[in-house]
Amino acid sequence: MRPDLAVLPPRYLRTKEAAEFLSLSARTLEKHRTYGTGPTYRKLGGRVVYAIEDLQVWVARGTVTSTSDPRGGQVLPAKRQPLPAVPQPGRYAP
Repeated sequence: MRPDLAVLPPRYLRTKEAAEFLSLSARTLEKHRTYGTGPTYRKLGGRVVYAIEDLQVWVARGTVTSTSDPRGGQVLPAKRQPLPAVPQPGRYAP
């Protein structure tokens, strides 16, 4: 007898499984994690896991229907991103 899938807890994937789910390499997913450009993840002890729902949300941010679509919710490449200019307290704003 199969348990009802609706009552099962959310499924978590390790980095390799999550990368396969996204059709990426595990190394690319690790780079996304390092640079803060990837999907939300959790740390369970020393293990990194991804909820399937979080992977789907991250992929949906890159959804476009044409090349002329504005890219408001863009999925960034797995590389260091420039920090936004934030005024420092006690400094004059330019």
